[in-house]
Amino acid sequence: FIFFFLLFLYRCLAVGYVFVYSGCSDEKYQPNATYEANLNSLLSGVAVSSSRTLYNAFAVGNDTSDVTGSACYGLFQCRSDLRARDCYACIAAVVAQVGLLCPYTVGAAVQLDGCFLRYEKTDFIGKLDTGLRYQKCSQSASNDADFSRKRDEVLADLLAAEGFKVSAAAAVEGYSQCLGDLSAQDCSSCLAEAVAEVKSFCGSAAAGDVFLSQCYARYWEAGYYGPSTSSSLNSSGQDYTGRTVAIIIGVVAGTAVLVVLLAICKKALH
Repeated sequence: FIFFFLLFLYRCLAVGYVFVYSGCSDEKYQPNATYEANLNSLLSGVAVSSSRTLYNAFAVGNDTSDVTGSACYGLFQCRSDLRARDCYACIAAVVAQVGLLCPYTVGAAVQLDGCFLRYEKTDFIGKLDTGLRYQKCSQSASNDADFSRKRDEVLADLLAAEGFKVSAAAAVEGYSQCLGDLSAQDCSSCLAEAVAEVKSFCGSAAAGDVFLSQCYARYWEAGYYGPSTSSSLNSSGQDYTGRTVAIIIGVVAGTAVLVVLLAICKKALH
């Protein structure tokens, strides 16, 4: 059993289920409110759609005759190198966790390594937002001038992304992505800010990530992505490290329950 669990865990990490950040709105909705029904409908649509496409946007309850303010807008985006089944599995993991991360909030954003989900009560889709959401740099640094040059080459190449782009120069690798609701011009503007931020924040670090609201840029020295310093922010400046721990604890607890159930079943069979 342990072998298969470790194999499953490795599979999860390999296809991008690693938690990056989450952010929640301050405003909440009341249980059983119309907004909750619309949100559940949106999340169901997201889950189904992610099995067929890597990006989609949704609006539920936005009928002009509805004056209750219960409309819900959302989108999801998977990394473009993922297969459809891996996109579906990644989004399913987000949908399963978002209610725990952001209970009863009218807005939430969750970023895993391989996919992203966001929903709000106001229509944000297609509107450029370059607010900083998360940044991280490796603790190790490179004083090699050639590394700095190659890092800058990779970051410059990532600026040319139209959606998703992978780049490499000697020992430096990286990739960037914009959300599917951005125009080519807005994608370029977003990436320009992300690249400038990662260079400024991470300096000579061997690896760095910057996630803005609608795009991100990442680079690393080939073969290494070590311990890091990080900053995860939402509109209220809160740190979400604790929620990363909560997800890990949830996985461990779930595994423990499964082990107990298997033991009981085995005993019953004998």
